[in-house]
Amino acid sequence: MHLQLDDRDDYIAFYREFGYAVIKGVFGPGDIRELGEAFDRVQARALSHGGSFRHQNVFFRVAQDRALGRIVRYAQWPSYFDEVLARFRTDRRLLEIVAPLLGTDLKQIINQMHWKPPGAEMVEFGYHQDIRFRRPRSAYRAPEQSYVQTAIAIDPHRRENGAMTLYPGSHKLGELAFPERGRVMDRAKSEDDLLAMGLDPGNIVDLILDPGDVAFWNLNTIHGSGPNTSRMDRRVYLNGYVRADACDRGEWAFRGGEPCPLGDPVLVHYEDLHSRPHPHYVDDV
Repeated sequence: MHLQLDDRDDYIAFYREFGYAVIKGVFGPGDIRELGEAFDRVQARALSHGGSFRHQNVFFRVAQDRALGRIVRYAQWPSYFDEVLARFRTDRRLLEIVAPLLGTDLKQIINQMHWKPPGAEMVEFGYHQDIRFRRPRSAYRAPEQSYVQTAIAIDPHRRENGAMTLYPGSHKLGELAFPERGRVMDRAKSEDDLLAMGLDPGNIVDLILDPGDVAFWNLNTIHGSGPNTSRMDRRVYLNGYVRADACDRGEWAFRGGEPCPLGDPVLVHYEDLHSRPHPHYVDDV
């Protein structure tokens, strides 16, 4: 389903019914060019390190792919050092999308870039719900109603280059116990995971996006993504927002609808932020 930004009532109703929605053409060609250049900068910075690297909340996941050699899987919190990415994380066009669902006092839990280079073998994500990553659970109140994940498409997202697939309406099932088969980003997207929970793989839909489109989904919406078998990259810029009064963690994004710049890092996911903030390599992540 394709919605325009002014179809607010429609996209809210669609999101509440199916657990996700897509708004077409939120960002223009100039925006996507800026973001694409930022992706290139961050990728080069990540690959300048010998492996996966952390400095406070900034994290680069670098992997050795069997087909391509060293690749960047994702980067967390690049907005601390890249002004373009910092500006887009608090872009009012994103606020216009999430404010009707969450309000205008928002913290941010996710600031992340993902790459799926052509021909890479290690770029699948097994089926999962994002709520499994909200830890400790005591820091998040009513997460199903207070959190929305957004994604800006930098490239076309198609089945052949590893577009996300979602299970519409699965957000209504609550948090599910998926089969334990290793980390989400290290396992293939398999229909067996759905069948094991009594779900029909025939209900899965592809999240087809063009550059500048914004998709957003619920913490309980089941999703995954397959390999990139095409000749083009599949890059996406993720920003996840939470109602500030429902979360004890995260960086402020908007107060009263006004953008909040980043300052000294605060606790988000990295538990050792204060005890081990210095730059270091991470062996197993």
